Amino acid sequence: MERAREVKELIEGLSAEEALSVLAKKYAGNIVFSTSFGWEDQVISHLIFKNNLPIDVFTLDTGRLFTETYYVWNRTLETYNKPIHTYYPDAKLLQDFVTEKGPNSFYESVENRKGCCGIRKVEPLNRALKDKAIWITGIRSEQSTNRHDMDWVEWDEGHQLVKVHPIFNWTLDEVKNYVKTEHIPYNPLHDKGFPSIGCAPCTRAVAEGEDFRAGRWWWEDQSKKECGLHSK
Repeated sequence: MERAREVKELIEGLSAEEALSVLAKKYAGNIVFSTSFGWEDQVISHLIFKNNLPIDVFTLDTGRLFTETYYVWNRTLETYNKPIHTYYPDAKLLQDFVTEKGPNSFYESVENRKGCCGIRKVEPLNRALKDKAIWITGIRSEQSTNRHDMDWVEWDEGHQLVKVHPIFNWTLDEVKNYVKTEHIPYNPLHDKGFPSIGCAPCTRAVAEGEDFRAGRWWWEDQSKKECGLHSK
């Protein structure tokens, strides 16, 4: 898409911090960042908040998050004193789904799991991204094979906007070192073998040598474990 090419040319060769500053200036009021409070997202939130960039930061509260996630969420608010806009699932959709299928139906089939993700994550995300031009994410290429095949600037056909992944080429060690050096609050589950953290019932720790996203929807036998947030 032409707009994605224009954005890529605009920030080509810039550091993550520089790219965010340029995009914030050009697309002020029309650029957002989605955080789930993982290592990568905390890095980007830090870059946005410390530079007072006009980028709205938002999160999706699915209602099934870990206690530790709420902890780092609150620590982030205390540290930067900046708002994090929160989107919740549509109450009627969620009530009807749980009434019909029960609270843990996602274990029973991929269809049920995607239905749960659709209500708790995808629909709220659609509201958060409505009429926006730029969506900033914390995606890194080494997180999964699927993500390795992405570009760091891409057109999202479903949401009709440009997605930018400013730390796409950072290694996990680079992320962790930056968090430590800058004293950025992070989710304590990362120290317990959780490289990727989503809803509590759907996330487990991974063993040494396991794939980065092996702990997400671990009961499913599939190669591309995505919930629909980052499908094009």
